[in-house]
Amino acid sequence: MSSLPTPDDIRALHEKYAPTPEAFELVYTHCRVVAELAERLRAEAVPEADAELVRAGALLHDIGAYELFDADGRLRLGEYIRHGVIGHEILRREGFPERLCRFCSCHIGVGITRDDIRRQEQPLPEADYVASTVEEQLVMYADKFHTKSDPPAFLSAETYAAGLARMFGPGKAAAFGALRERFGEPELDGPAARYGHVRR
Repeated sequence: MSSLPTPDDIRALHEKYAPTPEAFELVYTHCRVVAELAERLRAEAVPEADAELVRAGALLHDIGAYELFDADGRLRLGEYIRHGVIGHEILRREGFPERLCRFCSCHIGVGITRDDIRRQEQPLPEADYVASTVEEQLVMYADKFHTKSDPPAFLSAETYAAGLARMFGPGKAAAFGALRERFGEPELDGPAARYGHVRR
């Protein structure tokens, strides 16, 4: 498959892998939110970026999360860092090009390096999972402003940054700050009201 999937194709893929309607609603809604935020950031900060690739990458970036729901319908948070590489493998099996698969494996935190994996003893194959294109960076950054928590929430840049070093180690706050300076911050009040999600 060389061309990008349509929104209908992507929704069908989510429906294929979602173990329950509730899981579909949680993950697919999050992906739609991230796509909306990424498009706004793209249009305002880097209009030359490929809008269709950003859209497809954002809508697919969390497809691997479905494999981490337990029998009670809860995400297995202890394994959650693996959802990116799981998603990459799902898209590869489905025949998608590497440039699309990478949106899954390269959106966690603000990038995970093989040194991070060794130092933090993460349950990941040793590799660099770092967003390298502007499209990958937009999706990775937009993802930081919404969480699939219970209840789902929109996060301010300050809220996300506060937990970043604790979750992913020192040095990551500077990387997030650079993204913030490059892309700006998305407006969250409108999306929060439309989706009925809280702000944190």
